[in-house]
Amino acid sequence: MTTGSIALVGCGGVLFACGTALLLARPLTRIVLGAVLIGNGINLLVLATSGPDGDAALLYPGTSPRTMSDPLPQAFILTAIVITLALTAFLATMAYRAWQHSGNDDVPDDTEDIRIVRRATYAEERERLRAAYHKRRLEYRALARSEEEREARERSAYERLGTARDRYRQLRRRARADARAFRVRQARAEETADEIVGEDDPWQTILGADR
Repeated sequence: MTTGSIALVGCGGVLFACGTALLLARPLTRIVLGAVLIGNGINLLVLATSGPDGDAALLYPGTSPRTMSDPLPQAFILTAIVITLALTAFLATMAYRAWQHSGNDDVPDDTEDIRIVRRATYAEERERLRAAYHKRRLEYRALARSEEEREARERSAYERLGTARDRYRQLRRRARADARAFRVRQARAEETADEIVGEDDPWQTILGADR
């Protein structure tokens, strides 16, 4: 690749980059300039691919094909120049009409595009809320299940406690009944002993007679 080809590639790359940056702007005038720069940059890149400079075939009929320049990229460039001119005229007309109607040449937002974007945002938000709802629902079910398990454990513990309490009360009533019966038997035994002491003991009478 010769120095001229390298220069064409560098210049075409710079024009293409500047045109792309201008096409991303909102004013139509900058878009027109960006289209022109991109068209010229592409023409230079196509010219750089045509190979080294050579003699024109029409001017030198007896020359060798190896010393001729490739005419096909040049034809492409001529066609691209015509298309770029037509596109530039169309964009310039649009910019002029936009300036007449609104006083500026900024490209307005399309209503359908805004609606589509909002619809996509709404769908994403709906999916996010639905996922959050399912997550909260699963958490609530897990919490309800844990609460039911805790209540079941508390109920079983309360039932065991109630059973132990009833058994304790039953044992206490039995102990009280036994204690009451023991006191009754003890009272009866004391009364019997007092009666026996109050009567004349025959053995004492016999022993006293012997004395």
